[in-house]
Amino acid sequence: MAKNKTSRQWVHDHINDPYVKQAQAQGYRSRAAFKLLQIDERDHLLVPGKVVVDLGSTPGGWSQVVSKKVAPGGRVIALDLLPMEPVPGVHFIQGDFREDEVLEQLVAALEGRLVGLVLSDMAPNLSGIAVTDQARSIHLLELALEFSRQYLKTGGDMLVKVFQGSGFEALRRDMEQLFSSVAVRKPDSSRDRSAEVYLLCRGRQGELPA
Repeated sequence: MAKNKTSRQWVHDHINDPYVKQAQAQGYRSRAAFKLLQIDERDHLLVPGKVVVDLGSTPGGWSQVVSKKVAPGGRVIALDLLPMEPVPGVHFIQGDFREDEVLEQLVAALEGRLVGLVLSDMAPNLSGIAVTDQARSIHLLELALEFSRQYLKTGGDMLVKVFQGSGFEALRRDMEQLFSSVAVRKPDSSRDRSAEVYLLCRGRQGELPA
């Protein structure tokens, strides 16, 4: 019964959410587009010519924002386990970025250019068990961090969604080892009751692995 009540509340909130209505009016595939737009308005992550990798991109709200912001001259590569309808200016790869074959596709899609920004709005499939869901969420962020360690150019940035809870502070410390600064962002379009925040990691330090 409690689950049904929660589901009804989510549907009610979703229907009445002003950002859902704005997304529909402006042609964005999800309200998440406004989270990236609001962070970018403050931190100026997206500029013409930048090469961006969007991890966990489906349904494509962030890719829509990025493709417009980095034009002309930019490159957007989106990855997800699930299919995504094409977004103009975005090269989409369906698969698990932990797999060698998918990484090879990504490297080929870069066409010799270095990654300037790694984005991740990924979230795990929720089991309803808080400890399990938090562990899965942190694991996704560890994968994104490792990806940045391997492919993000020196001085590049990373923006990732994370849920506050067990493992959050340890993950943040790991990020601080790779980046010059790590800051928390909570855009207005992120629901107040949600434990989600975004970690903005700026200035990748050190050289890429050989």
